[in-house]
Amino acid sequence: MTDVALSLAEAQDLVVTIFERHQTSFENALHVAKALVAAEMDGQRGHGLSRVPSYSAQSASGKVDGKAIPIVVGRKGAAVRIDAANGFAYPAFDLAISELTTIARGAGIAAATVFRSHHFGQAGYHAERLAESGLVALVFGNSPQAIAPWGGNKGVFGTNPIAFAAPRVDDVPLLIDLSLSKVARGKVMVAQQNGEPIPEGWALDESGHSTTDPSAALNGTMLPMGDAKGAALVLMVEIMAAGLSGANFGYEATSFFTAEGPPPGVGQLVLAFDPTFFSGGGFSVRLEELLSEIVTQDNVRLPGALRGARREKARQEGLCIPSKLLDELNTLNQ
Repeated sequence: MTDVALSLAEAQDLVVTIFERHQTSFENALHVAKALVAAEMDGQRGHGLSRVPSYSAQSASGKVDGKAIPIVVGRKGAAVRIDAANGFAYPAFDLAISELTTIARGAGIAAATVFRSHHFGQAGYHAERLAESGLVALVFGNSPQAIAPWGGNKGVFGTNPIAFAAPRVDDVPLLIDLSLSKVARGKVMVAQQNGEPIPEGWALDESGHSTTDPSAALNGTMLPMGDAKGAALVLMVEIMAAGLSGANFGYEATSFFTAEGPPPGVGQLVLAFDPTFFSGGGFSVRLEELLSEIVTQDNVRLPGALRGARREKARQEGLCIPSKLLDELNTLNQ
């Protein structure tokens, strides 16, 4: 399968136009396009342009309200509650980041829940933007059922990502972004789109048997990272993201991939900390000392260390899009 190069501007403009053709406001289309292009730049194709066909189908069907305007529906101290209004998650997250940046600078800490939400892409995309403002960030999200309780064979939880980001001195933020399944479910979707098998050990089919067929995996369950310990973390994130926000649990949420059914209505939780306040002013120095100690060892690199090179390559050379996907996007743009 061949790849086709698109400049960042061409990719963003294409995505915006597609969403505008599928019942989405320009403002919301731009929020979505920026996030999907950023994921492509980072090499995270499962959260990138591969999402456009399913996202746009959902906005066209009304499963996602492409013209929704997220609002803050509650405030208490340093906490806010945000209603994504069954729209795309990205506009709601942009509102959350704006609110948290202001609140955390004044209060030292801030928290936001987001409910009636949708797939929010790379969790790290949101955490990193808070870190770029000088804050330490944690992001939790739940998603439609994809992981069974340990020992079970029926999906109850989503892949439930966690992200952490911390600001650094004269460098991009330290970023840790991980799905609690062995791999993100979006990677399985990309394999299905490309007609490729998935590795053994990623997922089980509906009968609970290991499979390399991405379609069978999407109809079955993903395996949690860390086995029983990972399954316990999945439960924790489910409670933090959906329980605290009053959102749908994974087994109640409809698919992020199909246009049928009611909105998924999932939830997210974002926490932001002022590291200068909490550390008494020493956070930046101490963090750099820790990271320097880590990389003194051979064959060790920091989490997310490759993303800077990937981004720069994308800026210089554009994005490499599979020709099959680009053909699909061009069709959606007609």
